[in-house]
Amino acid sequence: MTQTTVGPGIDLNTADEVRRKDRAHVFHSWSAQAQIDPLPIAGALGSYFWDYEGNRYLDFSSQLVNVNIGHQHPRLIAAIQEQAAKLATIAPGFANDARSEAARLISELAPGDLNRVFFTNGGAEANENAVRMAKLHTGRAKVLAAYRSYHGSTAGAIALTGDPRRWPSEPSMPGIVRYWGPYTYRSPFHSTNEQEECDRALAHVRELITVEGPHTIAALILEPVVGTNGILVPPEGYLSGIRKLCDEFGIMLIADEVMAGFGRCGEWFAVDHWNVTPDLITFAKGSNSGYVPLGGVIISERIARTFDDRPYPGGLTYSGHPLACASVVASINIFQDEGIIENARMLGREVIGPQLKAMAERHPSVGEVRGLGVLWGLELVRNRTTREPLVPFNAAGAEAAPMAEFAAACKSRGLWPFTHFNRTHVVPPCTATKEEVLEGIEILDEALDVADKYYMESA
Repeated sequence: MTQTTVGPGIDLNTADEVRRKDRAHVFHSWSAQAQIDPLPIAGALGSYFWDYEGNRYLDFSSQLVNVNIGHQHPRLIAAIQEQAAKLATIAPGFANDARSEAARLISELAPGDLNRVFFTNGGAEANENAVRMAKLHTGRAKVLAAYRSYHGSTAGAIALTGDPRRWPSEPSMPGIVRYWGPYTYRSPFHSTNEQEECDRALAHVRELITVEGPHTIAALILEPVVGTNGILVPPEGYLSGIRKLCDEFGIMLIADEVMAGFGRCGEWFAVDHWNVTPDLITFAKGSNSGYVPLGGVIISERIARTFDDRPYPGGLTYSGHPLACASVVASINIFQDEGIIENARMLGREVIGPQLKAMAERHPSVGEVRGLGVLWGLELVRNRTTREPLVPFNAAGAEAAPMAEFAAACKSRGLWPFTHFNRTHVVPPCTATKEEVLEGIEILDEALDVADKYYMESA
């Protein structure tokens, strides 16, 4: 399969100018600045984006797993334009129709009595404020957070984060206690099946609570389906078990739905798969597909009442920004009108899951396939028996070369992948068509020949 172009009219000089200015003035996140060469992007539409040379890419990353509604949805753009013409900005201390309606719609989608919304500018700030609320509500100082997790890069959020991105920021916020979440394929509990993994993971958390002192723990934060750090779908009974533990010891359960929410797992919120109601839900990415920066915390009534006559000590200049809130209102209405949740659910059950599992049988380098909705991962290995990862944990430089080769093979064929450590994630927009998904999986099938070259049969 070869790359397609978007047609005539591309100004190559524009690409050079964009690149020159970028390299001269833009400081990029998570990067050694002298070692990167960001690709200038000219445009995007639906499930695709393209560069100034006319090379078109099927977006199997949804950028940062946030463009759930696809690129340049006309109704969403029109809503932002309409709000800009009506009222571009207003301070968070005022009441505003876009903000009020966004909060109402989100509250209606949330489970249980999570009826209040505190708006932020993104997911990291949402997690920061959720933890603050839990601490103030309980009067306790500690937070349980998983090793395989990502919760953001601000000071508190990176402290909550379990993956190696937290290392350069340590020592950080005190009171974080790490726990292992379930991961049957690479079980930290030496489990042999899902039920054992569930039981042992819950017993592990109970023991941690006991030795840390239940009266000292304000909250437990988790991603209902772990995103960047593995696409780890919890075994049946795990989330309800965590809910029961939190109830038993008066610990607030924070569900970080920044990546997993708003259709990504085939439901409005991932917790809906297991009928679990957290005390706090954080959201961002898919709520408006990143068209305007926005995040937030959905708050249960009992936590909200803590601040009825006690000021909440937190705020943001752009909390509930009208342009962002108008985009959320439009996005939720579009999701409902166009059956996008149902489309994501169908893609996972009927297309992505079956196709990836069939593909795994053709490629020995695929150790496991897992996921829900349009949030799937392929774990790539050098040997299925030993489960040795294709590249080591947190690999960089030459060690990471096999995954870099795989990603390059995808891009050369017109697919933009999402890779992390030894995994490639299949995370197209929730609006993707069956045909687009099949196109992407066909390219993955070809590119996996690269990974297969590194496979080693057992001795």
